[in-house]
Amino acid sequence: MSKLVYDRQDRIALITLNRPEALNALDDELNDELWEVWRDFAADPALDVAILTGAGRAFCAGADLKSFIPKWEHATLLDPRRNAARGLGGGITRGQHRITKPIIAAINGHAVGAGFELALACDIRIAADSASFGVFEVRQGLHQGDGGLVRLVAIAGVAVALELTLTGRAVAADEALRLGLVNRVVPAGEVLATAQSYANMILGNSQQALRSAKETVLDIIGRPLDDALRLESINGYSSVGDFAEVRERLARFFARG
Repeated sequence: MSKLVYDRQDRIALITLNRPEALNALDDELNDELWEVWRDFAADPALDVAILTGAGRAFCAGADLKSFIPKWEHATLLDPRRNAARGLGGGITRGQHRITKPIIAAINGHAVGAGFELALACDIRIAADSASFGVFEVRQGLHQGDGGLVRLVAIAGVAVALELTLTGRAVAADEALRLGLVNRVVPAGEVLATAQSYANMILGNSQQALRSAKETVLDIIGRPLDDALRLESINGYSSVGDFAEVRERLARFFARG
């Protein structure tokens, strides 16, 4: 059985982590498969949005510690430097994080440790009401190393990032919504359908415009205000191209009026 299922339908890529017996924990094989899938998704002109989910009762329980710990326990000093270009999650946490096509996480269950980092690396997060989150790395003598701290601070602020990281406590879906860690919480049976409805909303917009908008968000994070405003202006006004799509969309809009 493949550790990853990759389906393409109607401009949507459905990517399913498929190690339910291991709660979809990320081992090297799954990570490598994900890397190739993200690369294919980014390059495929027939695909405009991706949905990432997990098989079984978990979204992703993090790194597979049975292989992860021995690998790093016997690492050389150069190994972390080599790893810096290619994080867990097949690269969307780090390495392929500049993909401008939207990525939606359909969080069907536990998203903890590196699985939490993977969820945070997605652009929109839809969670089941039974889902849970947590910085469980600290329970095992580790802490986030694949964008978890960076994105927690950016998404929820320093106070929340510190509290969740220092305590390592579990966070239920309703609290995750209050903290801004997820965008929607829905009954477990509606997670994938809700993610698909978001994907359809995205598909109704200008793909050129929204990819430029995502690129701009990534560009302005952490920038001084003047630099951020300048980048937004340049990217926003240069994203239109030849205005053919704008004219077509405006014509349809005015025709409805």
